Amino acid sequence: MGLPERGRGTVGSVIDLSEARAYVLERCPAAAAAELPCRDTTGLVLAASVVAVEDVPPFANSAVDGYAVVAESVTAATKDSPVALPVVGEVAAGAFTDRVLQSGEAIRIMTGAPIPAGADAIVMVEDTNRLADGDSVAIHRSVSAGAAVRPRGDDVAAGTLLYAAGTVVTPAVAGVLASVNASIVKVVPRVRVAVLSTGDELIDDGSPLLPGQIRESNRTMMLGAVRAAGCDAIDFGIVRDDEAALESLLRTAASASDAIITSGGVSMGEYDVVKAVLSRIADMRWMQIAIKPAKPFAFGLLATGSREVPVFGLPGNPVSALVSFELLARPALLQMMGHAAVDRPLVQAVADGGLPRRPDGKVHYARVFAAFGDDGRVHVESVGAQGSHQLAATSLANAIAVLPDGDGVAPGGSVATMLLSIG
Repeated sequence: MGLPERGRGTVGSVIDLSEARAYVLERCPAAAAAELPCRDTTGLVLAASVVAVEDVPPFANSAVDGYAVVAESVTAATKDSPVALPVVGEVAAGAFTDRVLQSGEAIRIMTGAPIPAGADAIVMVEDTNRLADGDSVAIHRSVSAGAAVRPRGDDVAAGTLLYAAGTVVTPAVAGVLASVNASIVKVVPRVRVAVLSTGDELIDDGSPLLPGQIRESNRTMMLGAVRAAGCDAIDFGIVRDDEAALESLLRTAASASDAIITSGGVSMGEYDVVKAVLSRIADMRWMQIAIKPAKPFAFGLLATGSREVPVFGLPGNPVSALVSFELLARPALLQMMGHAAVDRPLVQAVADGGLPRRPDGKVHYARVFAAFGDDGRVHVESVGAQGSHQLAATSLANAIAVLPDGDGVAPGGSVATMLLSIG
């Protein structure tokens, strides 16, 4: 089954979602790698492997507050028969001592402080008490050599392959990078996404509505969705139904971004400014996809200089726009940022109240609320209203149930479910 032809208002055959996704993803390759400070890379994907050049920790240190000792000097220590040792020094984290500890001596030590030369164990402070003279400590417990000692390189040894290319940088990964002095790393940068709305009927200035006006919502929603996907969102505001103004804004957006998202004007049929302009200035495909909601969708490439900027034309109804973003735009944006896994987690869930539908030749994407049940499985319930214009109900959804063509799922039945989040 082929894709619709290029051009304004051309009606093509209805295609499967998989065909539309393949077309879009093929045209959204990963961006070129860039070098960034590790503290700015959380959520990004490593474009090159990272090998540790330093040991972590860089020296043997104490895992607890206590006293550094030679283990053999406290082998007889018990709660009832403590061993008293003279305290010959003290070392805090960030400091060191050049005192070489002898058997029968102790040095007060803090967590993270370097192990003094000669010491081979740490006695926890809870197993000691300082004697009245202040110069000695009573040890109430014996320890083995190595007790509470963190060896050099215990976490990371120099020369170790820490992370392969393709690893997603979590906050913990960023912390490890900093710990081995990988202060600058090569990553796939964030995608800059221009978001705009079109229409004479839209307002966002808080003024009273005039006849025929509605308050803008899709742009606000998409700006949040783009940021939640890890991209940098650029707000290009509302443009009126004027071809020259829209063309100028789209060209400006293309020069300032890596991708563009619009909503509305992608349905087949009547003339629309968005369709007219994009058909003229970009290499567009106008699609009808066998899904509900979000059947209409447009995708193309807008040339600017030596680059081609992907343009995602989402449907105008807000629920359709959100579902279209989740199924098509979000995976493409993640792929552009180097992610191998671009889809939401898909699980088999229990449809507690059932999810009925009517056969119509389309796959339905029902908005649901998902939560873990006492049986350890994910259970879902419809959020209620499923109209493509009813964003208020959809706003409570944390998952989307996938309903193949047919009569839906009976109460207690199993349904494939995309997890947006889970509560």
